[in-house]
Amino acid sequence: MYKLFLRPILFLFDPEKIHHFTFSLIRFSCKIPGIKSLFKSIYMVENKFLERDVLGLHFKNPVGLAAGFDKNAVLYNELANFGFGFIEIGTVTPKGQVGNPKKRLFRLKDDEGIINRMGFNNEGLEAAIIQLKKNKGQLVIGGNIGKNTATKPEDYTNDYLECFNGLHPYVDYFVLNVSCPNVGSHAKLNDKDYLLELISEVQKANSNFEKQKPIVLKIAPDLNTNQLDEIIDLVKETHLDGVIASNTSTDRIGLKASEERLAEIGNGGLSGQPIKQKSTRVIQYLSDKSNKAFPIIGVGGIHSAKDALDKIEAGADLVQIYTGFIYEGPKLIKQINKALIKKANQ
Repeated sequence: MYKLFLRPILFLFDPEKIHHFTFSLIRFSCKIPGIKSLFKSIYMVENKFLERDVLGLHFKNPVGLAAGFDKNAVLYNELANFGFGFIEIGTVTPKGQVGNPKKRLFRLKDDEGIINRMGFNNEGLEAAIIQLKKNKGQLVIGGNIGKNTATKPEDYTNDYLECFNGLHPYVDYFVLNVSCPNVGSHAKLNDKDYLLELISEVQKANSNFEKQKPIVLKIAPDLNTNQLDEIIDLVKETHLDGVIASNTSTDRIGLKASEERLAEIGNGGLSGQPIKQKSTRVIQYLSDKSNKAFPIIGVGGIHSAKDALDKIEAGADLVQIYTGFIYEGPKLIKQINKALIKKANQ
């Protein structure tokens, strides 16, 4: 129903405006008596074969919503009704910021992809905390944190620490977002020496809490094998809890979209089907080369149950969807979970 009727209508309009419209529609729908129960009956799958213990946390199922969809933690309670096992909010920065100038979100329909250069637009740490205090405890919540665009390089770590300390009581795990191509001064965030410093400082902050939270690193899909070897060494050296593979890509090779269309869109991070194979290769390499030494959350181009199974077979312990959720609708979550149950019973 979504792909046949609703998506064609939604795709007639500006992607960012439709995103906000969809949020309002879901929130309004869930206030109608019986609608939440209806959504759960249609989309939710509960089965012992879906349960996962990863990062020291218990997940009802391994299918999550990636960061960027519910940036300000305003819809996670409602989205839980669609059958997700976990939802990652953010990216959250200390201060609210408008992000990059509009237009900044573009569909590549023929490629089943999206290009965005949102620029960490969000309402800031305090606004996220207010929303997270409304958590009904239905599923695992991740906190994706980053720096403000205007922050000077010498203060990057302070931004991460402010978000980490502020969100610590309200999320179950943390993601250090250092691989988004849509923020300024991106180079330093990929420097290994800086990452060692950042991870060390965040881990020190974590040790100050009675209950420590898992910390994972979100990496780009465009890293070469030498850079991936550095990530493996980094995880081993810092005892980081895991890796999310992967963020969006700056690569435009092999797209069906015309050169004129891509030039019109300009720069930004590519997500969806075009990066499926690339992200799966990163997962496979990290898993094989490290001998499965740490948990991996696989994300990038999951538009079907097979896509999710491919990520898991490559070495992912959990998977996340984002662009696939937009293109395929909420039935995708159920399809993945049912496929996992079928596979477990074979």
